[in-house]
Amino acid sequence: MPSHDVIVAGIGAMGSAAAWHLARRGQRVLGLERFDIPHAMGSSHGINRIIRLAYFEHPLYVPLLRRAYALWRETEQAFGEQLLHITGGIDAGPEDGRVVAGSLRACREHDLPHELIDAKELARRHPAYRLPAGHVANWQADAGFVMSERAIVAHVAMAMAAGAEIRGREAITGWQPTPGGGVRVTTTRGTYEAGRLILSTGAWIGDHVPALARLAVPERQVLGWFQPKNPAHFAPDLFPVSIAETARGTCYQFPIFGVPGFKIGLYNHLKQSGHADTLSREPTPEDEAALRAVMREVFPDAGGPTLALRTCMFTNTPDEHFVVDTLPGHPQVIVASPCSGHGFKFASVMGEILADLAANGSTRHDLSLFRLARFAS
Repeated sequence: MPSHDVIVAGIGAMGSAAAWHLARRGQRVLGLERFDIPHAMGSSHGINRIIRLAYFEHPLYVPLLRRAYALWRETEQAFGEQLLHITGGIDAGPEDGRVVAGSLRACREHDLPHELIDAKELARRHPAYRLPAGHVANWQADAGFVMSERAIVAHVAMAMAAGAEIRGREAITGWQPTPGGGVRVTTTRGTYEAGRLILSTGAWIGDHVPALARLAVPERQVLGWFQPKNPAHFAPDLFPVSIAETARGTCYQFPIFGVPGFKIGLYNHLKQSGHADTLSREPTPEDEAALRAVMREVFPDAGGPTLALRTCMFTNTPDEHFVVDTLPGHPQVIVASPCSGHGFKFASVMGEILADLAANGSTRHDLSLFRLARFAS
C-alpha cells in the first residue's frame, strides 16, 4: 500500500487549497513545494488578488465563481481570519471592447445586478478614475479582493491540522506510474508513492507535463505600489477594484490596503516570456515606466513616488483559459494549471474540484472549458 492517498506537487494557490480539501475528507496527503511556504517566486504574492463575478473572460466561469465566493467565506470562518474583502468592481474601456462587452455578457447571461455608467459619472462617484472620452464602466457590487498570501497560509495551516504532511524546499524531479495504478514521485530529498498525483506547479508545470511544455508559457509581470496625491480617493470606500482597457493595454488596480500605496498591474506587462528559472525577479526602471504610463492615462493623481515594485509570474495558455484535467493515459495524474494570470480567485473552488478528481475521479463542476484535448490540433 502506498503511504499516501494523494501527493500534491506545488503548494501555492491551487495546491494548498487541494491539500486542505483532501485532508478534511480524511485523505492521506503529502504536499511538496520547491520553495518556502509561502514564497515570492511564483504567482500569488503581493498581498491580494481581485475577485469578481462579472467575468469578461467567459461566462462559463461565473458558476465556478459563485461557488468560490461561498468557499472563501467558509475558509475564512474555519481559519478565523477575514480573507475576502468586498469593494465593488469596475470593468472599464470602450463599450464594444473586450473588457466591457465581456463583462456585460456575463452579467446578462447570469442575471448579475450591474450598472453601466459613463466616464463623467464614474469620476463623480469615484474621483480617482479618469477614463478617456467615450469610455464607459460596468459596475458590479460583488467584486473585491482576496488576501492571497494569507489564503495560502490558511489552507496550509488547516491542511496540516487535518493531518496532511507538507514539505517545503523539496522540488519534484520526476514521476512515473506504478504497476498498481498509482504513482511514484522522485524529489530532491527522496521518493514517495501515492494513489494519485496532483501537479499544481504553476510556472514550472511544463517541466512535469511534456504536453504543456510549449503551451504553458511563463510570463514576467511587475506590480507597483505608488503614493497618490490624495490617498483618501484611493481608500477602499472610494476606490473599487477595477480592470481598465486602455491605449497602452489592460490594467488592473486595487485600493490602498495592507501596505502603503495604490496598487496597479498591466496585463502582459513588457511581454517578457521564458522559463520560470530564467526570468528576472528584479524590477527595472522600464517596469516602473510602463506602469506610470498607464497611470497617466487613467489615474493621473496616482503617480506619486514609488513605494514598491514586485515581480510575479503569469503562465499563459494560447487561449488564456485554465488547464484542469487528468493526463491522457494516466488517470491517476491530475493537472491544475496554468491559469493565465486570472486564476487565484478560483483557488477555493479549485481545491474542491481537485479533491473531487483525486478522491472520486469526477466532479459536479463543469470543466469543459479547461480540458487538455482542446489543444490536440
